[in-house]
Amino acid sequence: MHMKTGVEQSVYAILLLNMLPDKAVLPGEAISQQLNASPTYFQKLLRKLVNADLIASVPGVKGGFKLKKKPEEICVYDIYLAIEGRQSLYSPSGILGDMLELEQEDACCLLSDLMDEAENAWKSVMKRETIATLADKMKEQRFLTKTETLQQWIQKKMVA
Repeated sequence: MHMKTGVEQSVYAILLLNMLPDKAVLPGEAISQQLNASPTYFQKLLRKLVNADLIASVPGVKGGFKLKKKPEEICVYDIYLAIEGRQSLYSPSGILGDMLELEQEDACCLLSDLMDEAENAWKSVMKRETIATLADKMKEQRFLTKTETLQQWIQKKMVA
């Protein structure tokens, strides 16, 4: 399985928004610069996050983005779904049926059950990790100095 960069960028964008004080917003351009993301591509990611009701877009000169839900209510899987959609990670292609020359109604895939189990386990892990738990991890000693620097950057870039 290969997760696209957009999911990772979206998780970190939401972590940045989580660092905002109440009623403040962060411009999308500032977020994309901080994440070294293409502004055009990143705007598409932000739109997907808005459409999924994870973040809110505030229009206008003093506009930007902010969290729409509490950080405890946003799990990493929600972000994945917003960006990647609900497609299954595995889709059988019929190789076993072709290999054994099975009739269409007898065709099966030995990997389907295994892949379903793996996907369910993966989803479970992604659902238990939230923006709140990730934000707590950013407060660990190894990140503390850099997180403080990031907080100063947010103070400069945010619109209150």
